[in-house]
Amino acid sequence: MVRRILIIDDEDDIREVAALSLESVAGWEVIRACSGMEGLTRAAEYQPDAILLDVMMPGMDGPTTFRELRKHEATWRIPVLLLTAKVQSSDQRRFADLGVEAVLFKPFDPMTLSTQIASALGWN
Repeated sequence: MVRRILIIDDEDDIREVAALSLESVAGWEVIRACSGMEGLTRAAEYQPDAILLDVMMPGMDGPTTFRELRKHEATWRIPVLLLTAKVQSSDQRRFADLGVEAVLFKPFDPMTLSTQIASALGWN
C-alpha cells in the first residue's frame, strides 16, 4: 500500500528535501503545502494517511493548524507529526500535550525520515 503524506512547511528547502526523501526512500506519495491555511485545504481534499507539520510558520503556526485540523470532520482523524527545530524539554512537553502522534526534529536525516514516521505511526 502506497502511503500518502502531506507536508506542511513554509520553508521550500525543507518541504522539498522531505518530499524527495519520502518519495525516493519509502515510495510514498507526497502532497505539499506552504502554509497552515493551504494545509487545511489540502488535508480535506487529499485525505492523507499522515501529516508532517512544521511548528514555526508565519500566519497560522503548527499548533494552531493542528487544532483547526481537529475541528473538521474531514480531517480530525488524520495522524499529525510535528516537525520542529525547538528541542527544549518544555517545548516538547507542550507539543506532546497537543495530542500529536510524535515530534520530529530539524535537521532530520532524509535517509531515516520515513522510518521515523512509520515507527511513530506503527506502520512497521
